Amino acid sequence: MTIVSSKSSIPDRLTALREHMRAKAIDACIVPTGDPHMSEYTSNHYKTLEFITGFTGSAGTAVITSDAAGLWTDNRYFLQAADQLSGSGITLYKEGMPGTIKIHEFLLQKLQLNSTICVDGRLVSNAWMNKLRRDVAAGNYNLCADIDPVGEIWTDRPEAEYNIVVNYPLQYAGMTRVEKIKIIREDLSAAGTNALVLSMLSDIAWLTNLRGGDVLCNPVFFSFVILTEETVLLYAEPDAFSPELVQELARDGIQLFPYKRFYYDLEKIKEITPVNSPAAVMLDRETCSELIFRSLPEDVRVVNEYSPVMRRKAIKNPVEMDGIRSAHLKDGIAMCRFLYWLKGVAAKAAETCSKMEITELSAAEKLHEFRAEQELFMGDSFEAIVGYGSHGAVVHYSATPESNVALEPHGMVLIDSGGQYLDGTTDITRTIVLGSLCEKEKTLFTAVLRGHINLARAVFPKGLSGANLDYLAHEPLWQMGLDYLHTTGHGVGHYLNVHEDPNEIYWDETDMIPPMPPFEEGMLSSDEPGYYEDDHFGIRHESLLLCIAGDTTAYGQFLKFEEVTLAPFDLEGIIPEQMQPDEINYLNTYHETVYSLIAPHLNEEERTWLREATRKI
Repeated sequence: MTIVSSKSSIPDRLTALREHMRAKAIDACIVPTGDPHMSEYTSNHYKTLEFITGFTGSAGTAVITSDAAGLWTDNRYFLQAADQLSGSGITLYKEGMPGTIKIHEFLLQKLQLNSTICVDGRLVSNAWMNKLRRDVAAGNYNLCADIDPVGEIWTDRPEAEYNIVVNYPLQYAGMTRVEKIKIIREDLSAAGTNALVLSMLSDIAWLTNLRGGDVLCNPVFFSFVILTEETVLLYAEPDAFSPELVQELARDGIQLFPYKRFYYDLEKIKEITPVNSPAAVMLDRETCSELIFRSLPEDVRVVNEYSPVMRRKAIKNPVEMDGIRSAHLKDGIAMCRFLYWLKGVAAKAAETCSKMEITELSAAEKLHEFRAEQELFMGDSFEAIVGYGSHGAVVHYSATPESNVALEPHGMVLIDSGGQYLDGTTDITRTIVLGSLCEKEKTLFTAVLRGHINLARAVFPKGLSGANLDYLAHEPLWQMGLDYLHTTGHGVGHYLNVHEDPNEIYWDETDMIPPMPPFEEGMLSSDEPGYYEDDHFGIRHESLLLCIAGDTTAYGQFLKFEEVTLAPFDLEGIIPEQMQPDEINYLNTYHETVYSLIAPHLNEEERTWLREATRKI
């Protein structure tokens, strides 16, 4: 068997994989992005897609056959993928674009009947695998999900890392793990089940009131949980836990077992559940891997549903809600100090007709420095996106030493960033005007901001979901025959993952199983409409919205949003005449709130700048 390392070229890696596939009678290999927990960000050990293709985006799927190779990714990564795949022999397929062949169509086109297709069953969900089975049924293919062919040829594959696991203090969590376990058991009983399988790391961290550092920017740890009416079995790396923490967990009814024992115990799950009741296991096929499902005994009844932990976690308790406000105050201080600094450098460069001594990477570093000065700061919630000019059109642009450009005192820079604080997680995007803009750019800047405001000021009856409200954010652009192709909003965790299900804001529910849940008081969601012109510029305005109670009328309970993010929108990009009076009133009120809360924490020069940046229009 030919083996290759990270120093080998992508064509050499593909050659080695194809030789390995021939030796094992494999006709096609599917390589997804992911880990056994369907994490958004994968640790180095699980970056098999990056290893075999060179593509570093957070979402993509490769298919390799004996004579063809393709990579499918969404619109966030079209430009990045095109650049990284150049010269590799791998074809880019743009998901969601007219005329793009789908993965199953590619397989049916390239493979003969009865061919063998393999995929690492740890890295794809059971729902994803079931859809593939249906889509390629006409080929009568043998789908193999119990091998990792890329890993088998990767000589210098990094070992899985397990970092120290710690308690998450009650003063920030608001509920003890004993209380949470009790509530989840009640949810299981109400659903007619007696066991719950958890593989989503944020669910496990929330349930156990533990935090770790095994995934980039996410304070979670590699683990699984099997929860029954009588036991809570936690599968993790034992060396990551202090003896005192293990004892504390045991007192709270949580038994710690080695991470690798999980699949073995799944096969014996009937021995774990109460003797006098048939095993009925709840799991979410969208988040549980194919290997998890295949490890369960065939006679176990599986209830496919959103994890009750996911639902509970999404609805922040009063302590968490206060923490969210506190975290966003600190984050707002950091953002406003950064914006003052950035605007000052741009103004000085414009006066002297010189270049700004700031690059995309150094701007991200400076913003991190401002955040690091704040109390309870634990790190970034994701790698900051700083895209100047045409780079702003790449929705999830990630500056590298090769792509890094200097900012200039004209045009716009899009900065999407966030912080992890012990009392909350933040995510904010501001599009910052560095100099003169044309009328078209200002018109689009204003339209995107109007969409943001229209969603932020929504008042609606309880029972509506993000699919019902998404029109508000899109409407100003749709009226112009324009659009953006990403979701308007996602859920945000509490000192957890910056992107969390189940709450989402997006009009298209076509492929959502189960359907999008309605908003509940305590849900934290992003509001981030945008507009992007390839090779020119990108605009996005994002704040986090906390769902809170509105009035109760004869028509029932109403809900509304509190915009907890505290940083001004750049007034230099706005054309007030293109806004409605109520939109202007909302913006002026929001800016007055930003000033009143942030100004006391700034020095005199910063306050003077913020007063002007939040002036009424």
